Amino acid sequence: MEITHIEHIGIAVKSIEESKKYYEDVLGLKCYSIEEVKDQKVKTAFFMIGQTKIELLESTDTEGPIGKFIEKKGEGIHHIAFATNNIEDALKDAESKGVRLVDKTPRKGAEGLDIAFLHPKSTMGVLTELCEDKNKK
Repeated sequence: MEITHIEHIGIAVKSIEESKKYYEDVLGLKCYSIEEVKDQKVKTAFFMIGQTKIELLESTDTEGPIGKFIEKKGEGIHHIAFATNNIEDALKDAESKGVRLVDKTPRKGAEGLDIAFLHPKSTMGVLTELCEDKNKK
């Protein structure tokens, strides 16, 4: 598997509008994009820090994955996302090494990225997302 960089760190929040104040007013970052990913029942907000992004995740449905996460664990770090140049090969490689996949095939995520998750039971408790930007090719 070839990982090129940390793509983003996903943080589950109850309210993007409220949480955004901390990142903008305290840390001095600028939110450059807010987007809803309907099939994942989530609204996202992005902040750039060097080459890495912070992604705030607000549930649009209490039964969605972020809604369930916040109900169970509260607000906080939800996942870490790594960029790869070939997400299909990365998934095959991870699975061949015994990693349990949440997604056997990539799906569309925020910012038009192809994404897939590795199960936290196989990654020392860290929900891991793999991302590929096929628009940059």
